[in-house]
This record gives sequence, C-alpha cells and structure tokens, in this order.
Amino acid sequence: MRRYILTGTPGCGKTAILRQLEIDGFSTVEEAATDVIALRQACGAAEPWTDPSFIDAVLDLQKRRQMRSAHEPGETQFHDRSAVCTAALAMYLGYSKSAALMRELVHIQDAAIFEKQVFFIGNLGFVAHTEARRISFEESLRFERMHEEAYLSLGFELVYVEPGSVADRVSAITSALRAFNAAT
Repeated sequence: MRRYILTGTPGCGKTAILRQLEIDGFSTVEEAATDVIALRQACGAAEPWTDPSFIDAVLDLQKRRQMRSAHEPGETQFHDRSAVCTAALAMYLGYSKSAALMRELVHIQDAAIFEKQVFFIGNLGFVAHTEARRISFEESLRFERMHEEAYLSLGFELVYVEPGSVADRVSAITSALRAFNAAT
C-alpha cells in the first residue's frame, strides 16, 4: 500500500480534504492530536499541550491508528499528519524529542512507511479558533515553517497544495498521484 501524508498549519483544511478523499474511495487515517486534546479536556485539563506527556500520547495514538490501517484494503492511503508532525509539534511547544518519538522517526524512515512525497496543504490566510486550536495566524505560520523544516530534514519531498476549494485541492492531489504512478 502507498501511504501519503497530508500536513500543514492548523486550520488549513486537511480534515475536509481527508473527508473528500475518503468519500472518493481512498483509505484514510485521521490525525491524533485533536482527539488527545479533546479527551484530556473532557478529563479536566484545560490546556493539555502544556503537559510534556502530551507529545507521547499523540504519538501513541498515531502509531495505533497507523497499525490498524495497515489491514485496510486499497492501493493508496492518506494520513492526516504523522510522527514527523509530532516532532514539529514538540519543537513548537519547546519539548525535546522523547526516546519514543526518536525511535518512531527512525522506524518510519528505515521501514519506508510513507511515500517520500508529502502533501503540504497551504494555509488559508486565517485560523478559525476551536477548543483544540487556539493558535494565532502569525503563530500558525511559524508552526507551518517548522513542519516544512522537519519533513525536509528527513528527506521528504513537499508537494504544495495551494489554497482553494476542497474540490480543487483534492483534484490537485489526485493529479499528483497520477503523475507519481506514471513515473514508476
């Protein structure tokens, strides 16, 4: 199975794109951080990302979702974020990469879990705040650069998906997929 990552700044539209790809018949894997935040907030932690254990909790859920998805049918699968995004999140929050995160980064590279092409979803020029997303647009741009640096430092190739409608962005992704398949 070919696994592709969707990444980008918070609020750039990854989830909507993932939903459309799923409706179009692709296997998809949802991101983990939002769900970890929601659960911890429901348990009384107003800002769960301030606890250093947050990074490994996100990583653990990502890994479990990735492992479960390995048995899904289909030739192509899209992941909303990866451990590389979790490394960028750790950097953004000022945390060191844990031993578990370091092991996972080595594993995804050594085992070639994901394709080298990563779909980098362009920001929309604003960030809509939610309980889980309390970042300013200016901070989201800094976070976006950290994602770019994290992926490039590990040898991934960023395929930029410009702002636009969900349909236009999904079309850009599927066109790129056809080009990747034609090249192999």
